[in-house]
Amino acid sequence: MNPQKGLALGYLRLIEERNLFQGAALVTDLRGIPLDFRYTEPISPTRLERILYGDALRVYIREEVILENLLKAVEVKPSLWICNDRELLKFLKEHAACPPIFLESTSYPPLDAVGEVVSQPEPGAYLVQADPISAPLKLVVPVDTGEDAVKSAVSMLIEAAASMEILEPFTRIKRALEAVATGEMAE
Repeated sequence: MNPQKGLALGYLRLIEERNLFQGAALVTDLRGIPLDFRYTEPISPTRLERILYGDALRVYIREEVILENLLKAVEVKPSLWICNDRELLKFLKEHAACPPIFLESTSYPPLDAVGEVVSQPEPGAYLVQADPISAPLKLVVPVDTGEDAVKSAVSMLIEAAASMEILEPFTRIKRALEAVATGEMAE
């Protein structure tokens, strides 16, 4: 199967550890080949910022500082944003130029056929069999996402799963950010 020309998957990952926030976006073609990579430097709010922003600080940093900047910085625009943090869906639905989905692995047995989609009790949630042997993936879309958008996302995931492990780019992002942090980029 030839990947559809021009289609790209965008992976967004936000990392929060202690008092540090950081984000990255990796855009790949449907074979997993990187087309664009952007990241933010780690952000550590000061004590004064924590006091002034209060409970709004986390949302402000994640959405207005990290996500907005990543969405603007990415030069290769994806056909679908994939995130591994459900909290990002609403923001991405409102601000991204393409549909967002949340995706995670499951421990369910494989469904009967590649491409099979099973609705879940949770609104906007589905199990998707993306390849013939792996456990189905749990796909969550914003609640008001239309059926055609879900079918389009599933189609891209199935096509990509023929030549790549769909969730593996999240590991690449984490490792790339670790390499940047330790200065190991040139090795």
